[in-house]
Amino acid sequence: MLRIALAAALVLCSTTALAAEPEASLALTFDPGAETGAIMVALYDAATYAGGQPVRSTRLDVAAGQRTATFEGLAAGDYGVKAFHDVNGNGRMDTNPFGMPIEPFAFSNNAVGNMGPASWDRARFSVSGQTTQTISIR
Repeated sequence: MLRIALAAALVLCSTTALAAEPEASLALTFDPGAETGAIMVALYDAATYAGGQPVRSTRLDVAAGQRTATFEGLAAGDYGVKAFHDVNGNGRMDTNPFGMPIEPFAFSNNAVGNMGPASWDRARFSVSGQTTQTISIR
């Protein structure tokens, strides 16, 4: 009886391991309009894109030649990117008196928003295996 239980447990463990999602990686290459400052990159999933904490984030030093953000060990699925180019290097997105951004920003898929950020439907993309995307940030 014990042997049957152990055999069943081993089969269950091996089936679970085979059913687990493989890890994925994402490489985002940015095409900035200026050679100064830094690009702030935030990666979101469906649950966090509209206002939660990003799944991952990073800072690219444009002045030092960094243009590519790489995120390893992601679960396969849909993601969206929000980024802005902190041209003056002050660590925040500068805005005009009306709250409109005055520094370049961009979204995955080079999506464009309508009176605000690009929607999840426009910005989302699938990540599985090794995924790459180039984003123009202007």
